[in-house]
Amino acid sequence: MATKNLSEQEIIRREKLKELKKLGIDPYPAALFPVNINARHIKQVYQKDAEQAEFKDVCIAGRILSIRDMGKASFAVLQDSTGKVQLYVRKDDICDGDDKTMYDILWKKLIDIGDIMGVKGYVFTTKTGETSIHVTELTLLAKSLHPLPIVKEKDGETFDEVTDAEFRYRQRYADLIVNPHVKETFLKRTKMINAIRNFLNEKGALEVDTPVLQNIPGGAAARPFITHHNALDIPFYLRIANELYLKRLIVGGFDWVYEFSRNFRNEGMDRTHNPEFTVLEFYVAYKDYLWMMETTEQMLEKTALEVNGSTKVVSGKNEIDFKAPYKRISMYNAIKEFTGIDITDKDEAMLREVCKDLAIHLDTSMGKGKIIDEIFSEKCQHHFVQPTFIIDYPVEMSPLTKKHRSKPGLVERFELIANGQEVANAYSELNDPIEQRERFEEQAKLMARGDEEAMFVDQDFLRSLEYGMPPTSGIGFGIDRLCMLMTNQSSIQDVLFFPQMRPEKIFDESAFNAGKSLSE
Repeated sequence: MATKNLSEQEIIRREKLKELKKLGIDPYPAALFPVNINARHIKQVYQKDAEQAEFKDVCIAGRILSIRDMGKASFAVLQDSTGKVQLYVRKDDICDGDDKTMYDILWKKLIDIGDIMGVKGYVFTTKTGETSIHVTELTLLAKSLHPLPIVKEKDGETFDEVTDAEFRYRQRYADLIVNPHVKETFLKRTKMINAIRNFLNEKGALEVDTPVLQNIPGGAAARPFITHHNALDIPFYLRIANELYLKRLIVGGFDWVYEFSRNFRNEGMDRTHNPEFTVLEFYVAYKDYLWMMETTEQMLEKTALEVNGSTKVVSGKNEIDFKAPYKRISMYNAIKEFTGIDITDKDEAMLREVCKDLAIHLDTSMGKGKIIDEIFSEKCQHHFVQPTFIIDYPVEMSPLTKKHRSKPGLVERFELIANGQEVANAYSELNDPIEQRERFEEQAKLMARGDEEAMFVDQDFLRSLEYGMPPTSGIGFGIDRLCMLMTNQSSIQDVLFFPQMRPEKIFDESAFNAGKSLSE
């Protein structure tokens, strides 16, 4: 059995663990610890010389980040979920009579940076003006066996901040400890999702759940992950989108449904793509894509205000304003503006020649729709920094979208682009079952050409449309990308707690083999 080699520090900490047990001290006690205050409240509310009863008998718990030994006394920094507070630990205060075990052995020799401690005492202000806790009782709540990276601070400034992406993404738990500001990104993410959910609920929308395991991966053009159900002895796919199930609910009589769904696409990884990601999709009966643009503007303006207190957000070097209304431009006009080429009446062969002139690489599996998408992505998309609706797509790009009511060859679709990346994708939904079958059949031909992202023919969805689906508008938002904009993060990995990564080279072989045997 292969196990990871222990560092000197890890060996020393395990020896301390043994010593604690010999002293009869449980390094991982199960008893309740009665926390009654947090670091943020102490730092923000405590006033020197004021009569504040709540600070005379405090009980707080957290992780020890530093210890400064001064002989018979010491200062330490404790960090809880809200911030940091200084501790003042004096030998005579935490030891009973002649028994100096608690200070000389436990505190000075067996406690390490990273250990989780429970502290009781009272709040005071030191001679240097630092709000601190005078400790009267210490309790070890969890012994840390793995040393934390050392981060130095002075006068409120951080030095030697841990910035290594490999460490931060793989060991997010340690990243959150040593880089506590990272928490703010994820707190804002939750605030953003709650703001969106509140907006939709106030409008009368119904939140629903739809299957993650699907017989057919539908609702998007993407390569799926495939798995196998042993009892049924059939393949299942992890969903690439929840669109077709939400439309089934519109057929069933719901007027407005939404879902925050975890989707999975077997594609490359970069700063805006992760194989597992979060999408919000909602569908509304008796509406079209023009109504959806206005609703999108309202929702994002309100969300930005609730998350950041302003419609303006900073993303890298750009300031982006989510205040409505947003610019609208057709896809063909965008391509013409940034390439000088009008592709309106060009067929697939002509578009391939255009791509040669523009030095855009194509493969033989790409049909007309994907070629146009490639031109836009390569030559146009990055120019749209402020929120912009790219509207009226070619029909070949949009197999689930209703044809444009006045522009032949186009469909009623828009994508919202902000800071050069797609944030949302919306349609006036195709509800003609005959035409939808024809569109699926065209996708099947692309799949036969080798397009691994072409859509499957979903017979059950077609059957649902045959019962009749009212005119409907639907939209999907990339929640992770929207969070990147709202929190000024340049990589999707920075807004995911645990992004997918290659397995580590050092691992417990027995655990790996156990997992392997379960899957066999």
